[in-house]
Amino acid sequence: MLIVKVVLPVPVAKTFDYLMPNNMSPIIGSRVRVPFGSRQVTGIIISFQDERSKISRDKLKFICKVLDKQSLFSVNLWHVLNWSAKYYHYPTGQVLFHALPALLRHGKPAVINYPRQWIVTEQGRSIKLCSLNRAPQQRRVLALLLKKPIYYHQMNALQLNPSTFYLLRNKGLCILQSKESNMYYDWRLRFQANERKLKLNIEQKTVVKTILSERNKFVVWLLTGASGSGKTDVCLTIIENLLSKGEPALVLVPEINLSLKKIIQFRKYFNVPIEVLHSKLNDSEKLAIWLKVFHGACAIVIGTRSAIFAPFIRLGIIVINEEHDNSYKERKGWRYHARDMAVFRAREEKIPIVLVTSTPSFETIANVYKKKYRQLTLRNRITQLKIVRRKLLNIKGHRLINGLSLPLLSRMRLHLAEGNQVMLYLNRRGFSPVLLCCECGWIATCQRCDRYYTLHQHYHWQLRCHHCRSHCALPYQCLHCGSIGLVTVGVGTEQLEEALISLFPGTPIIRIDRDTIACKNSFRMRLIQAQKGNSCILIGTKILVKNYYFPCITLISFLDIDGVLFSYDFRAPERFAQVYTQIIECSGRTRKQKEVLIQTCYPDHPLLQTLLSYGYMNFAKQSLEERRQTNLPPFSKQILFRAYDQNNHYAQLFLNQLRQILEFSSLHNDDLWIIGPIPAIVPKKDRRFCWQLLLFHLSCYQLQNLITTSLPLINSLPLNKKIRWYLDVDPIEN
Repeated sequence: MLIVKVVLPVPVAKTFDYLMPNNMSPIIGSRVRVPFGSRQVTGIIISFQDERSKISRDKLKFICKVLDKQSLFSVNLWHVLNWSAKYYHYPTGQVLFHALPALLRHGKPAVINYPRQWIVTEQGRSIKLCSLNRAPQQRRVLALLLKKPIYYHQMNALQLNPSTFYLLRNKGLCILQSKESNMYYDWRLRFQANERKLKLNIEQKTVVKTILSERNKFVVWLLTGASGSGKTDVCLTIIENLLSKGEPALVLVPEINLSLKKIIQFRKYFNVPIEVLHSKLNDSEKLAIWLKVFHGACAIVIGTRSAIFAPFIRLGIIVINEEHDNSYKERKGWRYHARDMAVFRAREEKIPIVLVTSTPSFETIANVYKKKYRQLTLRNRITQLKIVRRKLLNIKGHRLINGLSLPLLSRMRLHLAEGNQVMLYLNRRGFSPVLLCCECGWIATCQRCDRYYTLHQHYHWQLRCHHCRSHCALPYQCLHCGSIGLVTVGVGTEQLEEALISLFPGTPIIRIDRDTIACKNSFRMRLIQAQKGNSCILIGTKILVKNYYFPCITLISFLDIDGVLFSYDFRAPERFAQVYTQIIECSGRTRKQKEVLIQTCYPDHPLLQTLLSYGYMNFAKQSLEERRQTNLPPFSKQILFRAYDQNNHYAQLFLNQLRQILEFSSLHNDDLWIIGPIPAIVPKKDRRFCWQLLLFHLSCYQLQNLITTSLPLINSLPLNKKIRWYLDVDPIEN
């Protein structure tokens, strides 16, 4: 009798042995129902063998049921998922189940549920409607059915009572039957290229030809170019060429809500089944899309990071928009990076992958320097624009009005008087980041996180914690000394908006941040208002860089950016440079003269000088050289351990023991650096204290091998059960 190895969706890095009854056929990658403790759970078969097991055969339990007749994973996707479980040191069972829709994880059948429809029988066609005069509802329904069938799910929308249909069925006048939907046809048989071809310039045609010349092999292409250079048109042309050969495409975007324009563009250009995958779909919708992709009925999938698990049997190309965006990194549970997973999947599929961005991540640029990736740059804009004027405003010692200097206010009035638009970038939402007492110095602090509350006018003057999302009412007096002298310190987007209303009466003020985009209609109306071209002032956070274009903006100012220049996070300058470049480009499609002003107390800072004078790529080259000299990523590999407890003792003790294990396992390894245990940047969150241990190594292989050999010992530590901890491979937030 066969012994089957099964993985379960449990946080344990091990497999479980079960016996397979003789009347069942095991299939690697299929789901099974197995006994686990006092209950039955769904598992996935990963291998089977005839005899060997660490558990005696008489103690092994039998598999209850085989749920699938075939594997739910293609061969290539199976390899990708098993590789990622090892690379990110996460239980294989949880990785495999993460790649499946929730309904499949719960054991639902992986079959297409074709829609059911009510159809008139021959008897129903021959009967006279007047014979149902005493049953007007039945007569109405039958009259509708005589015109066309009615799908089961349409009954409520048509305000028809389901019982009426069943009464007609009892009389033999109609029947309910499943109808195969044309949603699941093979799109390859009906594909037609778009007759309205995109008009590409010589540079774009060269890029398309270069990528398509190696379409049958694994190549990582980095496609760069300023906004308006035609990167999207290049991708559309490449995808169309591959679709004509029956090869589908996977397109990843950072956030669905902020990529609607691109989705509309794809659906308008391609007359093929296009599905959009994201977290806001319900479980039934996700399963329906998964089944369409699994059965080859979908030509293009556009989605966020989890779309990398779309079950294509054979892919033609992967495109990643804004590859530098941090949204591709998962921050909970299995902390994978979708961009890196996509590159590995492209290698397994032996297909090209195109990383599209105007501000590549430093990791990607380093891979170009190493000749692992190939860079293609679109240097010519479709529309020629005037050179942007850039200037640093030294505000040291100057009086600010709600964060605005007098020279900036003067330039704003000038641009607005000419009928243009002004954009102010302030990456701090809310009214004020600090509320303090003038008498005793008390500061309103979240007791769950020991972090300052942010005052929000939008939420009826609430104090809100941006870490644990707790909130409380604005106090009337100091909670420490009772004084009523409470003042705010610092400026947020809400306070800036309020100040501008009084400084520029009659000028429309449009604020775009996380608080205003929570309501879709409000957000859409603000975008429409800003894109009309009328004179206005636009205030926003870094959400402004998410694929929005404001063609009538002629003045852009960056407020309160000095914290980036001296941040504890070595990646902060890189992120600011990306935001700076993209915000300028989001208003780049205009022929008007554009001006950029940066308020700073450190106008001579080399970061600002290089960025403004030589552009993003030269700034990146200089910064990468600094990282190389200090052995910071991407010139070294990092793994971060974080531990949480409620008494601020066990987490630190656990990480000290963990460090001893790592140091013992890495004797005579001089290339390993261990920092910590130290409190995390946010040392307390949601009533839990957080400590961390950071590992650096020049060799990815040696660091991975160290963790693999040490994890069994780490998991056996007694404190392991008293705390919560996780490890993060290639962290982006230290």
